Amino acid sequence: MEIRSLIPVGNTLPALSTGRTVSGPAPAEAGNGFGEKLTRAVSQLNSQQLAVDEAASRLALGSTADLHSIILDAEKASLSLELAIQVRNKALEAYQEVMRMPL
Repeated sequence: MEIRSLIPVGNTLPALSTGRTVSGPAPAEAGNGFGEKLTRAVSQLNSQQLAVDEAASRLALGSTADLHSIILDAEKASLSLELAIQVRNKALEAYQEVMRMPL
């Protein structure tokens, strides 16, 4: 039984049918990947939640009377949070399914 060394992701991967190699994304392109998009989405979600909290505080103090926009913003933030939770759940389910696969 031959044991091969692991090839880092993003470098060259062997092609399945031939001995040719397929090159992965360049390091400059790797910064625009899934991790960066996920970080940006979580940051936007956090800023939405903080803005709603501040708007609710202003409403409680009586410094604003625009209840309609505050309720709309709160609902948008709530829906965004629910979406993020569902995406996390689906990613976790996919990971668990991959881990259950026999080698």
